[in-house]
Amino acid sequence: MMPAQQIVEEVSVQWIKEQLSHFADLEERVLTAPSGKAGLLYIKSITDPQIINRSIIAPFYEMDNPAVYAEYLAAYPGSEEAKTGKHVLELMLSGYACVHTEGKLCFFEALKAETRSVSENMTESVTQGPSDALTENLAVNLNLIRRRYQSAELKMESILIGNISRTKVAILYDDSRVNHQVLDELRERLGTLRIDLLQASGELEKYISGDKMRIFPKTIVTERPDRVVFNLAEGKIAVMLDTTGFAILLPVIFNDFFVAMDDKIQLPFVGRFLKLLRITGVAMTLWLPALYVAFTSYNPEIVRVQIALLIAGSRATVPYPSFVEVLIMLLMMEFLTEASLRLPRAIGPTATTVGGLILGQAATAAGLVGNIMIILVSAVAISNFMIPLNMMSFSIRVLKYLFIIAAAVLGLVGVVVCLVGFTMYLCSQRSFGQPYFRMFFLDSLGTSGRQKGGGR
Repeated sequence: MMPAQQIVEEVSVQWIKEQLSHFADLEERVLTAPSGKAGLLYIKSITDPQIINRSIIAPFYEMDNPAVYAEYLAAYPGSEEAKTGKHVLELMLSGYACVHTEGKLCFFEALKAETRSVSENMTESVTQGPSDALTENLAVNLNLIRRRYQSAELKMESILIGNISRTKVAILYDDSRVNHQVLDELRERLGTLRIDLLQASGELEKYISGDKMRIFPKTIVTERPDRVVFNLAEGKIAVMLDTTGFAILLPVIFNDFFVAMDDKIQLPFVGRFLKLLRITGVAMTLWLPALYVAFTSYNPEIVRVQIALLIAGSRATVPYPSFVEVLIMLLMMEFLTEASLRLPRAIGPTATTVGGLILGQAATAAGLVGNIMIILVSAVAISNFMIPLNMMSFSIRVLKYLFIIAAAVLGLVGVVVCLVGFTMYLCSQRSFGQPYFRMFFLDSLGTSGRQKGGGR
């Protein structure tokens, strides 16, 4: 059998059939007309029969001269000339039809893209503004982006990743605003990536972020085209995959994860107030359970006497330390959150709401947890859901347990030490070489000097 690297002149239809001999969906057709013949070879499962009939078969019978038909195929948008046998197989497996006429092989793009239409985004709620979401079709996603970003400076580069999946990855950036050092680093990381399968943006995000032991996300994964466009205008880079409806934005700073796109629509003062609420919610998620453990078990003298007596009264029947009480209730809340994500949408919200009410009421009535603990867990759950982007929300959900463990070991001192370590860790992080803990509130609300000045 001929090696796949042979020059295309030595490749015939018979050679392609031998290479794809075990493909039950391989289809061969012979087109016959008074003017001559043409051979057609394609894989039925990934090609569109309407494209083949309209753009390949019908023109053959309409043209009297086979040479003219060959020129038509070569000039038609979507046709491609293969250089090697390996390239021939890649085209066939990516949805191209092989047409053999006038002693030449022409490969015609006839891919059948089975994707959903543009729909409302599901992961990032919208109160005002556009609600359309990216799809699994890269061409559609590029259309959504370019309709909003009509600038000649918007550049796109393409690369194939995955030895088996051969996933097409597009890199979008504004050439006049992007940091070219970051762009070069991204190209290097993508160019050295050696994997077999790539099916989701989350997979690629893990591969290109660099630090495998990181706690916080170094990129933003979003399905909103308006967020992609806004970040492109801020000088960031967007990485988009075919077959997935999410884009990766980089580099990012810690503050970017607390910006909702609706903030741009609000009055400036209102937008800053809403962001302050989200950051306060993060602080409550991290500190409330830990402070409860510290004040209850180690440092009750810090709070007012009335509050200390109230906590002691609510825990009068609780048979174990506050550390165990907090862990039990937080883990139950984690179970309910995961169940709400996995259950069918028709019953998920109802089942988890009823389950949460029953468990909370029964645990309090049985004396296993105190009433204040129920209030605290509810406040923690609500404040965690205030973060606009799920990636940061998941990180904060995990990080709060580190604060609880520190409070259980050292009390309030442990909480302070954990907070200092948390701040130092953030200050040491980099996203593609850029400082991660830059807290520029104005930049993320679209009032930076770059946007005011219209570029560099």
